[in-house]
Amino acid sequence: MRLPGFFGVHASPSPRMRWVLALAPFVLLVAVYLTASHFRLKDNPDDKILPSVGQMVDAVDRLAFTRDERSGEFVMLQDTLSSLQRLTIGIGLSAVVGLLLGMNMALFPGMGITLIAMVTFISIIPPLAILPIIFISFGVDELAKVMLIFLGTFPLITRDIYGSVKAMPQEQLTKALTLGARELQLVYRVVLPQVMPRLIETVRLSLGGGWLFLIAAEAIASIDGLGYRIFLVRRYLAMDVIIPYVLWITFLGFFFDWSLRQILQRRYRWYQG
Repeated sequence: MRLPGFFGVHASPSPRMRWVLALAPFVLLVAVYLTASHFRLKDNPDDKILPSVGQMVDAVDRLAFTRDERSGEFVMLQDTLSSLQRLTIGIGLSAVVGLLLGMNMALFPGMGITLIAMVTFISIIPPLAILPIIFISFGVDELAKVMLIFLGTFPLITRDIYGSVKAMPQEQLTKALTLGARELQLVYRVVLPQVMPRLIETVRLSLGGGWLFLIAAEAIASIDGLGYRIFLVRRYLAMDVIIPYVLWITFLGFFFDWSLRQILQRRYRWYQG
């Protein structure tokens, strides 16, 4: 009996059909955009809402491959490096604090009872709602942007690691102690290797929120960065800059997500997320 290639509960598309189906929505989106852009520019050549591909290429060439007359820098490169630095520090700090806090809260009941309610409380607070408090407390420099990313992502990582360690078989931990492992050895020699893939998975899922908090912080108080540039040029309706920047951010997010998934698949083959 031949299974249907597309329709039906038991559909089993061929590898080629899988590629076609995966690419179809993107092709349709691009086709709709190009068509709409063509007709808008035909009616009004000065239209800025739907720039042509050529206009966007010119904008990218100007920002990415031509030095700025004032700063002497490649604007797009400088924006990218500044944003990635803030994102990396914020997410990295969240990962370290979330890992250590989550593990120890799960393994040591006293610490867990003391901190779990506070971590849960912080996780409920919308980070963007306390953005003014962060800027007032830490100023408008780099620290405030990193703190927003940190406060927005570390509660999720902490609670996820806490739950993962709690779900470990208690017999495994008891056996390690029975065989002579000390408490610190239990934490860092037995538990840590098992939660590392879960940490990578959680960091991967936290990147979306990290980008959101980064762009919000850069839009309000910054002198460079991808979010800063987008909100700067929106005053002039410069969609020929905004769209390439959005696509570039999307590419960076996809690259980080793919990289972390590759680490999981190659370094932790046994992990089932």
